[in-house]
Amino acid sequence: MSDESLPPPRPRIGCGAAVLDAQGRLLLVQRRRAPEADHWGVPGGKLDWGESARTCAEREIAEELGITVVAGAVLAVTDMIAPDHHWVAVTYRAERFEGQPAVQEPQALADWGWFALDALPSPLTRATQDAVAAL
Repeated sequence: MSDESLPPPRPRIGCGAAVLDAQGRLLLVQRRRAPEADHWGVPGGKLDWGESARTCAEREIAEELGITVVAGAVLAVTDMIAPDHHWVAVTYRAERFEGQPAVQEPQALADWGWFALDALPSPLTRATQDAVAAL
């Protein structure tokens, strides 16, 4: 089968949320997987077929960190286009959250933490950079 008969690749969609605690600190996770492995970013993940973007952000954060989040307004939509990947990331501002974060998916996340907006870790994912600029 030649490459000409393969369907063209499709963009992937990721959804996450900027979660702020009572002190105004941002919840970030350190990614293990490409794209942007070893970068710090807002929690979230891949959109499933038939799922709304808002529901995806809430589900992914619950799966990754074991907390319940209510996604509010959209903060940013980020295009990440490179030769080896094409992602569109939708980042919401969390209206509220319940629970204590803890890594639930160690194969996907290396670490997590609360960070003051003027003392964010490096490097940050592109979607997180866009979300922070919109906060």
